[in-house]
Amino acid sequence: MEAYKMLVEGGEGEIVEKRSRFIATVAKCETEEEAIRFIDSMKKKYWDARHNCSAFVIGDRGELTRCSDDGEPSGTAGRPMLEVLLGEGLHNVCVVVTRYFGGVLLGTGGLVRAYSQAVKEGLAHCRIGMKRPGCELEIQTDYNGIGKILYLLGQRGLEPTESIYTDTVTLHILIPAEDEEQMRKEITEATFGKAGIEKKWELFYIEKM
Repeated sequence: MEAYKMLVEGGEGEIVEKRSRFIATVAKCETEEEAIRFIDSMKKKYWDARHNCSAFVIGDRGELTRCSDDGEPSGTAGRPMLEVLLGEGLHNVCVVVTRYFGGVLLGTGGLVRAYSQAVKEGLAHCRIGMKRPGCELEIQTDYNGIGKILYLLGQRGLEPTESIYTDTVTLHILIPAEDEEQMRKEITEATFGKAGIEKKWELFYIEKM
């Protein structure tokens, strides 16, 4: 289980280069089928554009990548777009850059720069997070220990995902997997071993950047 960057919310950005408009639309896609559907939807939305170039990275390890120049000179659009996504370390993301031709040829280098910059502009309008391996702990304590535990959580910027107050207190917390051992130690020391700690789940969680 390794952490990786992912799209939390897609977005759109636009640049103009020598009167050509480059509109980058970025979306979260977790399968190749989702990416293809998204690309097709952008082609329908911008049906009157000269080009709708695309690139995507799919998989927890970014194992599936595809790109398309959609009529632009080979290697001037799709590949540079894909390189931006890979350079950002993003997974499960698809981008379509729509070009409305402005009447001035940009040349090979100009196209590479324009498509790359358009993707960067699109990503600037997205929300990106880290998908990290974590675990959910259930902590049971008496009312003497709850203040100490909440203080420890606050020191780490954590809040319980659930709090149940009866004759005792039960907290559910979500923490990075690598912090589990240290968290157990700190809670045990703070409550003089009176708190019960049980790992409920191992999972991935999204940490906003």
